[in-house]
Amino acid sequence: MMDPFTMGRSSLVLVAGTLALAITGGCERSQNQIPRPPDAQIVVVEQRDVQVVDEWIGTLDGFVNAQIRAQVSGYLIKQDYKEGSAVRKGDPLFDIDPRPFAAALSQAEGVLAQAQAQLGKAELDVARYTPLARDKAVSQEELDDAVQGRLAAEAQVLSARAAVDQARLNLSFTHVVSPVDGISGLIRAQIGDLVGPATGVLTTVSTVDPIKAYFPISEQAYLGFRGRDPKAPAIPAGIKFDLILSDGSTYPRKGEFYAIDSQVDANTGTLRVVAVFPNPDGLLRPGLYAKVRAVVNIEKGALLVPQRALTELQGSYQVATVDSGDHAHIVTVKLGTQAGNQVVVESGLHLGDRVVADGTQKIRDGAAVNPIPFATAEPAK
Repeated sequence: MMDPFTMGRSSLVLVAGTLALAITGGCERSQNQIPRPPDAQIVVVEQRDVQVVDEWIGTLDGFVNAQIRAQVSGYLIKQDYKEGSAVRKGDPLFDIDPRPFAAALSQAEGVLAQAQAQLGKAELDVARYTPLARDKAVSQEELDDAVQGRLAAEAQVLSARAAVDQARLNLSFTHVVSPVDGISGLIRAQIGDLVGPATGVLTTVSTVDPIKAYFPISEQAYLGFRGRDPKAPAIPAGIKFDLILSDGSTYPRKGEFYAIDSQVDANTGTLRVVAVFPNPDGLLRPGLYAKVRAVVNIEKGALLVPQRALTELQGSYQVATVDSGDHAHIVTVKLGTQAGNQVVVESGLHLGDRVVADGTQKIRDGAAVNPIPFATAEPAK
C-alpha cells in the first residue's frame, strides 16, 4: 500500500506533466496560426517602342455624288439603266419626250435662215451703194443707212444662231446621261411623270472607287499632329488608315489622307477629315458606318504594365510594386496610351520595377507578399 507522501509526489509529477503538455501544444497552435503572406503574381516593368493607335467613327461617301436632275421640263418616257448597276460616263439614264424641243429647234433654225437672208440683202445693198455714193449717184445718207442695215442684220444672225444653239442644247437635255463613272441609285420618279428643273433629283450616280471616309478628330489630336510635324498640312505624311467594318472585319486595303476641313466645328470641337480607300470590287458603299484606325505615332522607349494591374481611385490610377524584401507598396502612376492589353506609364515607375499584375485587391501598403511570376502576361501589340 502506497503511503500518503508517495501519492502526493505522484500527483505533483502528473500535474506538472500535464501542464507542460498544455504549454507545448499551445505554442504549436500559436505558431500554426501565423498568417502566410499572400501570393502576388508579378511582372517586371519593360521598355519598348510602342505604336500609338487612334480610332475614330467614320462615314463612307462617294468620291463624287452626281445628282441627276432634269434640265428641261417634259414627260419622262423611258428609263435606260438598271437601278443599282454600274454605269460609265455618257451612258444613257432617262429619256424625256423630245418632240416639243425638236419643234423648237426647227423653228429656231427657220428664224436663223430668215436672218441670214436679211444679212445677205444688206450686204448686197452696201456693195451696190458704195460706188454710187462715190460717184454722187446716191447720197451719203443712203449709204450709211445700208451699212447700218447690214450691221443690224449681222446682229439678228448672231441672235438667231444663239437661239438655235439653245434649242439644240435643250433637245440634247431630253437624253439624260451619266456625267461620271459610278454606281447608279434607285429612280425617284415614274415613267409618265412631268419632270423638270424644279421637280428634284431623278437618281444619283456615285463614284465609289476610290471611296471617301469622313471622320472627326479632336482639336487636341490636330494640335498634336502639327506639334510633331509643323510642316505637315494637318495629318502626318504617309499615314495609312485601316477600316473596321460594322461586322468587325478589317477591310483588306489601306486608306490614305485626302483632305481636312478648313475650320473647327464650334459645337463638337472637332475637325472633319477625309481619307480615301481603293474600292475596285465595289464592296464599300456610300452611307456605311465604319471605324477608321491609324498608327499616328511611335512612342520610343515606353514603360509598359498590364492593364489589369491598374486600380482606379478618384480619377487617378495606382499599382502595387514589390521591393527587394518582398514588401508591397502602393504607387500612383500617370498613364499614357494603351497598347494592346498593356498601358504606357508616363511617370511613377522605373524600368525593372516589379508590379503586381494579379491579386492587387488583396495587397496592403507595406504588407509582405509571396511574389510569383505572372505566366499569362502578353506582349504589347
